[in-house]
Amino acid sequence: MFKGHHNTNYVLRAGLLLALLLGVKPFIRFKYRVSQATLEVVPRIWPREADVLEVVCRSLREVPRCFAASGDRSLHGYSRGRPLSERNPDGSIDNILMREFAAFFVRTAMVPVEELPSLPEDWPVDGDSNGFLHWLIDFTEQCVHLRNLDRFGYLFDAVGIPRDAMTRFKEDHRSLTSRPFVLLHTDVHRANVIVRRKKISVIDWELALYGDPLHELATHIVRMGYGEGERRQMITLWAQALEEAGLGMLTAGLHEDLAIYLAFEYAQSAFTDVMRAALSLPADAEELHFRVAGKRVNRAMERAREPLKLDDVPVLEKLVQALREWHSLFGPPTPTIAL
Repeated sequence: MFKGHHNTNYVLRAGLLLALLLGVKPFIRFKYRVSQATLEVVPRIWPREADVLEVVCRSLREVPRCFAASGDRSLHGYSRGRPLSERNPDGSIDNILMREFAAFFVRTAMVPVEELPSLPEDWPVDGDSNGFLHWLIDFTEQCVHLRNLDRFGYLFDAVGIPRDAMTRFKEDHRSLTSRPFVLLHTDVHRANVIVRRKKISVIDWELALYGDPLHELATHIVRMGYGEGERRQMITLWAQALEEAGLGMLTAGLHEDLAIYLAFEYAQSAFTDVMRAALSLPADAEELHFRVAGKRVNRAMERAREPLKLDDVPVLEKLVQALREWHSLFGPPTPTIAL
């Protein structure tokens, strides 16, 4: 069993009857996924990942398909290999693997958009990069910030996030270059990348979007934890791969607008990381728990300092104290010890 932010996954083997029902070979491995209740911190425009995978797997044969889905449970193929998060949890990424990522982004961009599930009624039209970014900003403001004020508003204030943070961010970014929209995975990080024989398979498509390709590149760069040299190399390889595939129009305004999407990623992550750090504290949290959570908040706030135009970031001791106070007011109840 392994757990992510959104799902709990069990790796099992198909018995004879299940293999017959699924139309697969007996005793192969498959993944049984159960969605878990979690904070809504990133948009999910397609309710059923199975519908997205049905389209994706026709173009990206290495992606495990969904055999069946019902409610919050689903059966998926098992991708042979090891997650990059196990092989290389935080180290540098070599050029071969970066080229694999660039090729993956090209294949994803070439998935036929007309085959994708229906979009929300308020979705921006193809090429409206400003509208796409503003939709993401509005989601962060309405669904992540304002929706969680009752429980986390005290903590947002204490760590220095302004009440009008995303409103100001939106006002400052209204002149993006128009780029054609494509399918985006939006969550290509080490835990979602399976490596086998120097080839990759990217799993977990429940957060896929249809939109500006620079958003895909930005989320990948940030969530992979690339160093500065790796970041430059990934950007270069991404642009080269798209150009060579005849998709150069997706790179228009690259250097100006990528900086904006990176800033947005850091800005929206401030809310997510603060809430997740607080929720990671157990009912009987001790000093070490608070300091680990405080360091996580400090990192998020330092990265968001420029995007959110923060005058200062509270020192670690103040962040730890803010988490202690939040925990005493809003944290989980202390478990009762039976005597």
